[in-house]
Amino acid sequence: MTAATVPLTWSTALTSWQWNTGAAMFVLAVGFGYGRMYRKAEGGTLTRANAWYFGGGVALLVIATMSMVSVYASVLFWVRALQVLLLLMVVPFFLAMGRPVTALRASVGPRGRDRLDAVLAAPATRLLVHPATTSVAMLATPWLFYLTPWYVAALRYEAVMVATGALMLVIGFGYFYARLQTDPVPRRYTQLISLVISIVESLGDGVLGIVLWLGPLIAADYYGRLGRHWGPSMRVDQSIGAGVLWLVGDVLGLFFVMVLMRFFSADEERHATVVDAELDRAGADDREGTSAASGLWWENDPQLRDRMRRS
Repeated sequence: MTAATVPLTWSTALTSWQWNTGAAMFVLAVGFGYGRMYRKAEGGTLTRANAWYFGGGVALLVIATMSMVSVYASVLFWVRALQVLLLLMVVPFFLAMGRPVTALRASVGPRGRDRLDAVLAAPATRLLVHPATTSVAMLATPWLFYLTPWYVAALRYEAVMVATGALMLVIGFGYFYARLQTDPVPRRYTQLISLVISIVESLGDGVLGIVLWLGPLIAADYYGRLGRHWGPSMRVDQSIGAGVLWLVGDVLGLFFVMVLMRFFSADEERHATVVDAELDRAGADDREGTSAASGLWWENDPQLRDRMRRS
């Protein structure tokens, strides 16, 4: 039986799985590659927490592409919305927190590091992973996906959805890579900029949720031909999907803001430490100058000092 004829229940949600060769190959390649780089990394550049984050991202990618999320994504609007959130926001966040660029840089040797640094310093890379570029791509992708023929094409053609999922992973990873800055980046920006961008993006996600909730039905012909006689109506289904994108997206955004605030606090502490060290050095220099000037007047003249010592 197809997913359209099997009602989605708690039981089917746990037992509905389908094999995805492309996703499985990608998961194995990424997991194996990161594991090798993690073991080769020297100098304590990575922690176990980084490995757990990356492993969690890989596990969530399996859920997004092989579990009931994938099985029912072409049947229910809200399940597709959940899949979009996983591929665009959740999985990339966990992968970026694993610091894969740091793992790669620490495992390729001096010559490889020089090449990687040259790639990161290239003008094209600086433009592609600029916080403004990645944020615009992150904000625009859901709007384009839902409000253009792109959405219907992804429902009807598996190849389009595969390419869409890959594109969302790339955009999402680039977004979190540029915003978290836990990996080497072409240029570092204060986390305060990221906090401001996050506020703007939360507003954009909310507007999209309202548009989908109150707007016309999307892909009504496609869903109407499925012959689904269970579950919510198309209008309720789309409203639930709008809520998933809006509310769940805001919850994820709030969690991301909390992470950014922690990084912002750490940046401020590091900056304060640097400033305190500079002030301490300046104070020590002033004290040395004052001490040198406070001796007898002839001690500051080299010739007189030498004569007095000989005498």
